[in-house]
Parts: sequence; structure tokens; C-alpha cells
Amino acid sequence: MDAISSLALALGASWASGISPYAAVLVLGGLDLLGFVDLPSSLETLASPMVLFIAGVLYFFEFFADKIPGVDTVNDFIHTFIRVPAGSFMASGAVSDLDVGISPELVMVLALIGGGAVALSSHATKAGGRAIVNTSPEPFSNIIISFIEDVMVVAGLLLSIFQPVVFFASFAVFALFMIWLLPKIWRGIRGFFGRYRDPAANVPWRREAWRQDGASLDESPLALEASMSDDAAFDDEAPPPARS
Repeated sequence: MDAISSLALALGASWASGISPYAAVLVLGGLDLLGFVDLPSSLETLASPMVLFIAGVLYFFEFFADKIPGVDTVNDFIHTFIRVPAGSFMASGAVSDLDVGISPELVMVLALIGGGAVALSSHATKAGGRAIVNTSPEPFSNIIISFIEDVMVVAGLLLSIFQPVVFFASFAVFALFMIWLLPKIWRGIRGFFGRYRDPAANVPWRREAWRQDGASLDESPLALEASMSDDAAFDDEAPPPARS
């Protein structure tokens, strides 16, 4: 592979590993086994029938777990410790045969770091987005998004191998989308847990009362209730006796 193809494969494999490392192994290993692509020497083990069988079994369980609300979030948390290292491995293997005139050890270190970062970004986008979707009471949106992710993994890997330039453009769009989405996901998760930590903030008449009283909506209702209790206790106290 030339430098462009190796870089596209490294980005594509690490990005896909952040979403589903088992699907990435099945696609890349299957293409190599069937003769559609010649993977770099460090990734040739993906074409092993035993590796493909294990990846297929794991993907079977992940396929269904990823479509059950709540279970998918637990699955994403556990796979944080699998997807990111898998992305590093994929990226380093993709550039193992690359000769760019610098130390091969340095190339491998950069690929490990860069691949892990790319896998972490796609994993965070997937896991965070799913956590927000799971707040919806109906399960169909979760299933639809899961199927879309499956298609994206296959399409992204095929583009990275057969149309590297198109893949680079698509990856740039994903990077911009991730930069826009991740802060919104973080705010959504904080707001979701904030409602459980301070449930009185969601009562409409309390919010309207705070506006009329000139209280800040950012002020905790628990703190307001404590303050009101202190005021009531002070008002109930008997006035001190007048001195003669």
C-alpha cells in the first residue's frame, strides 16, 4: 500500500473499531481472505479463519445487545476498554509496512496514539449519543440508530480501502459533527442526572414562583426550601420581652 492508502486504512480501521471492533475485524479480515485486498503484514492475522470465527461470535452478541436500551449503554461502558486499544492496534498495523523516511518505531508510536484517539472519539460519540437516546421511552429510535451505525462501519471501511479520498472527506465531516455534538451530549447527560439530583426543579409552578420572587433559576430548590424553613422558624419565635 502507498502512503495515502495506508493512512486511510489506519483512520478507517481505528474509527470503525471505536464503534464495533468485531465488525471491523470481520470486514477487513473477510476482504483479505476473499482476495479483495492485501492487508499489511501486521494485519494479516485478521484473515485467519479462527480469528474471523471468534469475531463473528462476539459480533453476534454485540449486535443484539446494542439494540436493547440500557443494555447498550452497559455494553458501551465495558467496551471502552476494548474499542480504544483495538483502534490503536488497527492503526499501528495499517502503517507497519509504511516507509516515510523516519524511524519505524516513531511511526508505530504515532499510529498507536493517533489510532487510540480516533477510536476514543468515535466511541465517545456513539456511547454519549446512545445515552441520550435511551432517555426516550420508546425503543425504536435506539434500534434504528444501531442499524445506521452498523451500515456506517461497513461503508466507512470500504471507502477507506477502495476510495481513500472520499473517505478523507467523509472523515472530515465526521470530525466536525463530533466537535459540534459532544458538548451537546455532555450538557444533555448533565441535565438528565441533574433532574434526578434536584427533582423539584422540574415542577412548573415552583419555577414560576421563583420567577415572581425574583429568584435565580440556577439556585437549587433544595437550598431555597432550607432558606424558607429557616425564615419560618425565625418568624415563629416569640418576640423578646420588653425591658422596663
